[in-house]
Amino acid sequence: MSEILRVENLKKSYDGFVAVNGVSFSVAKGELKALIGPNGAGKSTCFNMLMGQLKPTEGEVFFEGERITGHKPRDIWRRGVGRTFQITGTYQSMTVIENVQMALMSHHCRIFSFGARAWKLYREEAFEFLETVAMQDQADRPCSILAYGDLKRLELAIALCHRPRLLLMDEPTAGMAPSARVALMQLVADIVRDQGVSVLFTEHDMDVVFAHSHHIMVLNRGELIADGDATAVRNNPQVQEVYLGGGTLFMEETHA
Repeated sequence: MSEILRVENLKKSYDGFVAVNGVSFSVAKGELKALIGPNGAGKSTCFNMLMGQLKPTEGEVFFEGERITGHKPRDIWRRGVGRTFQITGTYQSMTVIENVQMALMSHHCRIFSFGARAWKLYREEAFEFLETVAMQDQADRPCSILAYGDLKRLELAIALCHRPRLLLMDEPTAGMAPSARVALMQLVADIVRDQGVSVLFTEHDMDVVFAHSHHIMVLNRGELIADGDATAVRNNPQVQEVYLGGGTLFMEETHA
């Protein structure tokens, strides 16, 4: 598989404190790749540099072979990189489908097309995205009454509205019940398989990581200490030390 994202020697420091230190990796087209590590390892800082929220101290980021280092988040988004966040950011006063319609209005550069007929814009297209995340039956429900797992599904639908070729997901299952976590990540895996979208995600639930990831990277204190498949990462001595003080990291992996 050819690469869609390449990161070279990425570094971010603050007055002598190094949050990310010389990180290099790639994500292939159609790959579901996890970035894991303990709290404070530098995962979110790395994501923020990839998406343009932070400017790297050193290093380069390439998307589909073109340099995007230091570009504005909206410019990176327009190129085809989407993102979901640990905390959902939907419009609580709107319905499920209205939230998706708003995302489509932004995608089609009609975000200022407010008025009496705005509610009709892209409704059929919005419904198709809700079908993708199995939310079509809740299209006309207010977001304010949704379960948290359903809000996460809605956020995924919103991110897909721009038809990204690479999707960055920052702790997509945070705050969800175990069964909802499994269902959401299975949905993401299905989207990767069926639509060819590449996904890079951070996650603390190791069951989710080992069950669904094609490859796994491990950050510790800002440095990449492992990058490989589930078996290689599980058996890596440094990873064992970081997570369980030298113990065995889970049992046999299962792949969705």
